[in-house]
Amino acid sequence: MSSPATPTVSPTPAALRAAAEAACLEVAPQLLEAFRSDMAITTKRDAHDVVTVHDRAAEETITTALTRAFPGSVVLGEEGGSTGDASLRWIVDPIDGTANFARGLAYWCVSIAAEVDGVVVAGAVYDPVADNLFAADDTGATRDGAPIRSVSLPEDAATVLTSFPVQQDLELLGEEAALALVRDLTLRYRHHHSTGSGALNLAHVAAGWSDVTMGFATHPWDVAAGALVLERAGGWFRGFTSGVATDRAHRAEDYVAAGGGVDHRALVERVQQLSSTITP
Repeated sequence: MSSPATPTVSPTPAALRAAAEAACLEVAPQLLEAFRSDMAITTKRDAHDVVTVHDRAAEETITTALTRAFPGSVVLGEEGGSTGDASLRWIVDPIDGTANFARGLAYWCVSIAAEVDGVVVAGAVYDPVADNLFAADDTGATRDGAPIRSVSLPEDAATVLTSFPVQQDLELLGEEAALALVRDLTLRYRHHHSTGSGALNLAHVAAGWSDVTMGFATHPWDVAAGALVLERAGGWFRGFTSGVATDRAHRAEDYVAAGGGVDHRALVERVQQLSSTITP
């Protein structure tokens, strides 16, 4: 079935940001009602990659809200895949941090990015439990409407947020290389936390609550919105696929991202080297 005709007038980044924010807020009540309730859990890639019925239901709610706001747009979602082709595409993770959500840990979020002709121009990352709404467009980045600025501390005083390592990282990099990187992070940085939500990690670095984050084998919905928020807040994102740098975060599979002012060169070089060992 062909997709509906795309809008003839390109929407502004501000309008797209507002729609992403509204969709995050619309889906939040159903997620909060489900959080810390009894729920059935199934797995996808392996025993550590979980999904619940609430992921799928939330994605349906978000998809309806976004396509209602912009008829003719399409959605690329973690659970439902792509709904078609159009100039305006929404990149959606209905629950980033599902393992935390399913276990009752309050570190998960809704992530929505707007991509126009292949370029992410707006997005929102919403933490319903803490009620923090991070968003970005061409004018900058905000938390609950107030501008945010991201500045990294030096390595020996910095905090790293990751979701590393998981089983897939050990399989892709090899146990020795993956655990050596954990050792490097532990020794080089003041704190290293494995949190379980890549999008929220990026948002926390953007807000100045942490300094650097990284990941391997990511998907567009893991980083599209969070990377934009971080970059618009003055931070940076270095993405790689099989060791080759890419200038579009949502097309990178492996990455390091941080607040402004510190290049974290050793970590970037290490992640790029490890990325080069991963075959597509």
